[in-house]
Amino acid sequence: MALLIRNGEIVTASQRYVADILCEDETITRIDRNLPPLPGAEVIDAAGKYVFPGFIDPHVHIYLPFMGTFAKDTHETASRAALIGGTTTLIEMICPARTDEPMAAFELWLGKAQGHSACDFTFHMGVTRCDDEAQKQLVQIVKRGLSSFKIFLAYKGAFGIDDEELYHTLGLAKKLGVITTAHCENADLVFELQKQLLAQGRTGPQWHHESRPPVVEAEGVHHLLTFAQLHDAHVYIVHLSCDEALRQAAAAKYRGVNVWVETLIQYLLLDKTCVERPNFEGAKFVMSPPLRDKSNHEPLWIGLRSGLISTLATDHAPFDFATQKRMGEQDFTKIPNGIPSLEERVNAVYTYGVKGGRLDLHRFVDAASTQAARLFGLFPRKGAIQPGSDADLVVYDPAYRGVISAKSQAINVDYNAFEGTPIEGRPHAVTVRGQVAVRDGKFVGQAGRGKFLQREPNHH
Repeated sequence: MALLIRNGEIVTASQRYVADILCEDETITRIDRNLPPLPGAEVIDAAGKYVFPGFIDPHVHIYLPFMGTFAKDTHETASRAALIGGTTTLIEMICPARTDEPMAAFELWLGKAQGHSACDFTFHMGVTRCDDEAQKQLVQIVKRGLSSFKIFLAYKGAFGIDDEELYHTLGLAKKLGVITTAHCENADLVFELQKQLLAQGRTGPQWHHESRPPVVEAEGVHHLLTFAQLHDAHVYIVHLSCDEALRQAAAAKYRGVNVWVETLIQYLLLDKTCVERPNFEGAKFVMSPPLRDKSNHEPLWIGLRSGLISTLATDHAPFDFATQKRMGEQDFTKIPNGIPSLEERVNAVYTYGVKGGRLDLHRFVDAASTQAARLFGLFPRKGAIQPGSDADLVVYDPAYRGVISAKSQAINVDYNAFEGTPIEGRPHAVTVRGQVAVRDGKFVGQAGRGKFLQREPNHH
């Protein structure tokens, strides 16, 4: 069935104008003033509202075996929450153990998402070892439609890779034309600092930050970028959290290294006082890299505004407080890392970025949608409003006022890290390839309708 969105103010990364959008057969077919409705077409009146391209979250975890437990979401619950929050495409991290076969991990993650996700999805392929057999399988996985890798310079003995593997992974990525996304913290330093703190009896969640301070993240960034420079490889730093790390990325950009940076909504709005909350409440906010001192907010906002930081993601990783986070009650190194934030990202950055005067509307769309589409081989199918693009659209109501709360969230977890935060604006309607999936905060879509998006390597 055709869909006509009328009288909305269309806002993309580079344009802003009032027009109607006609969607047929899952794509945008016409954009013009006063388009006549086709017989039987569904019509959405978007007068007084913005129309944005569907938002893309370039960094989520849905199926995640981690630290002896599993993240709480399924692709059904996570995609529903994403759509309610205006996110229409997810890029999930495939995180195999070192002993897993890469192809088997790819098939496992794909099988979990296919037929269950209500929105479109693709993956970054985790490289947790780089021997000859793993390399052969990675070549095949790229042929199956993945054009990005994920590596961890952290989690020693679990997902982490050593320098020899780092060298060969970036060499392979360069040869295949794929971009490598990287978690940058010096794993050996983290390990030594953790041992030292625990030996001193410092076991509470508030010590997590001290086990991986900003200098450890900055060193991880510098380390990655030295290797990237030697290979002339394209790399993308995930979840950058602090000024020191951003300075290392900026210095490398200045030297001509092909590096892009992502930050997360929580690093712009929350700070390390959250982790210092009494009665183990702080465990809810344990993530890596950790929440930083508030003084880092401003440099990150400036980085986002200037484009030094390309994308805004969530690193969504839902572990419940009642049982999973409590696994680390006697030892902060056993607290599963991560927070749920998939549903909140768009409204929070609109409220505190756009309405807060820190970002203009174009940079908001760019950081939360278009840049990810460009970097990860989805543009202009995603991240754009133009004829031929997928009809993933967010009709956004700037007049909405609300408060974020676990009581009203769609995420399958027992707390909300942004509990009590006021928001201004939310999606009024969200479409996935021309079909309405959300109306006024209610999911009305189809579980399992989401498609696996195959991407081509970008031979630089």
